[in-house]
Amino acid sequence: MPAGIAPLRIGVNALYLIPGGVGGTEIYLRCLLQALANQDSLNHYVVFTNRETGPSLLPPAPNFEHAPQPVHARFRPARILWEQFALPWLVARQRLHVLLNPGFTSPVLCSCRQVTVFHDLQHLRHPEHFRWFDRPFWRVLLAASAHRSHRLIAVSEATRRDLLHYYRLPPDKIDVVHHGVDPGLAGVQARRAAAKPQPYFLCVSTLHPHKNLVRLLAAFAAVRARRPEFKLVLAGMRGFHTGAVEQMAVRLNLRDAVTMTGWIAREELCQLFEKAAAFVYPSTFEGFGLPVLEALACGIPCTCSDIPPLREIAGDAALFFDPSDEQAIRSAMLRLIEDSGLREELAVRGPQRAQRFTWEDAAVRTLASIRRCAQDYRSRSSS
Repeated sequence: MPAGIAPLRIGVNALYLIPGGVGGTEIYLRCLLQALANQDSLNHYVVFTNRETGPSLLPPAPNFEHAPQPVHARFRPARILWEQFALPWLVARQRLHVLLNPGFTSPVLCSCRQVTVFHDLQHLRHPEHFRWFDRPFWRVLLAASAHRSHRLIAVSEATRRDLLHYYRLPPDKIDVVHHGVDPGLAGVQARRAAAKPQPYFLCVSTLHPHKNLVRLLAAFAAVRARRPEFKLVLAGMRGFHTGAVEQMAVRLNLRDAVTMTGWIAREELCQLFEKAAAFVYPSTFEGFGLPVLEALACGIPCTCSDIPPLREIAGDAALFFDPSDEQAIRSAMLRLIEDSGLREELAVRGPQRAQRFTWEDAAVRTLASIRRCAQDYRSRSSS
C-alpha cells in the first residue's frame, strides 16, 4: 500500500451467502476476501455474515473482523429486512467509510459510501428464467442498488454493457473487475499431464434453465451413438431446472451415461477436472463464466457457447458453438474428442489464457474501486 494513504474501515455485506447454495458467487467472495488479505494489511475489514455462514469465510488476518448476524439467509424476506434496516445501523455504529456489497443488493439508505458488485443482469435479459414471485425482488432491489450505490463493479465487459443499457448509469460509475482463477488448479494441470484422461465430458453448472442442459443432453445422446464409451458428468447444485434435466435423461435412455452430482466439495470437483477428457459449457447466458476459466486453467480441452462473456474469457483457447443449435453442440463435442491436434493445442492455450485472470489482480482492482469511492466522498466533503 502506498505510503501516506489513510487506512479505511471497510464493511463487507456477506448476508446473501448460503454455503453450497449460491454457486459461483460463493467462490467469488471466498477467493476475493483471501486475496484482499494477501494484498492489504492497512485497511480494516468488518465482514457481516448470517447464521448459515461461519467464521471460516474470513481469512486468518488480523485486519479482518467477524460480525455475525442473527438472521437466516435462506429465509429471504428476513434477510432483506435485516439488510435494509439493521445493517445500516450496524454500519453507522462501526463508523465504516465504505460498504462493499459483493452479492448484487445493498441497503437503500446507508451512512457510508457503497460499492456493489453485479455479476449479471439475467433478471432483465431473461426474466422467463425466474420464478414469478422472485422477479419483483430482483427488479426492485437491484435497480435500487444500481442507482443508490456510489460505485458499481461489473465482473465482465458484457455485464458493464448491460448495466449501462438497462439502468442508464454514468459510464465512469462502473469498474470492470474480472474474477480470478484458483492457483491451486495449476496442480490439477500438472496431474492431468501425467495421467490418461477418462472418457467423460464434464460440465460444471447449476441446473438452471439458462444453462441449456436439456439441449446438451440431446446433443450428447447423438455423440454417444457414435462414441458409446463416453459419459457426461453434470457437476453443480440442483437448481430450478433439475426435474426437466432428469426427465430428459430418462427420455433419451441416458440414465446410466449421465451423472448429476449435485453440490460437491472443492476437492471432489478438482478430481473431476483432473480426469475429464473434455469440458463442455452450453449456457445461453452468463455474467462471467467461472467454470470455463477453471477448465482452461486445468488444461482441459474446452468447448463452450459463443456468447460475449465466454468469448471475453476464453479468447482463442476454446472451441465455440451456437448454444441454440443442437447439431452445432454435437459437432463441437465430437471434434473435441476426435481431433487430437486440436485437443493438444487447446490443452496448451487454456492455461496460458487463464494466467491473465488472477485473484490478486481482482483484489487490487476491487480495492482501487473502494478507495476511489472513499476519495470521491472526502474530496466533496472538503470542497
